[in-house]
Amino acid sequence: MEKQYYIHILTNDKHTALYTDVTNDLKRRVWEHKGKFVEGFTKKYHIEMLMYYEVCESIEGAITREKQIKAGSRQKKNRADK
Repeated sequence: MEKQYYIHILTNDKHTALYTDVTNDLKRRVWEHKGKFVEGFTKKYHIEMLMYYEVCESIEGAITREKQIKAGSRQKKNRADK
């Protein structure tokens, strides 16, 4: 079985901050954020709600897609979950 990589966007309960990242274990990564085990931006702004994700077959593809998402406007990111 080939590995899968996930590009995901998380937000806080008021939707005032967005966090985009890549992982190979989406369930574990969201659990880490919900438990506030990750120091930094996500802990400071209470980022713990998964609002969007995509699956990629390669890490290179996932990183490329993450950069595309991060380059977009907040308005585009907010539309991604619809």
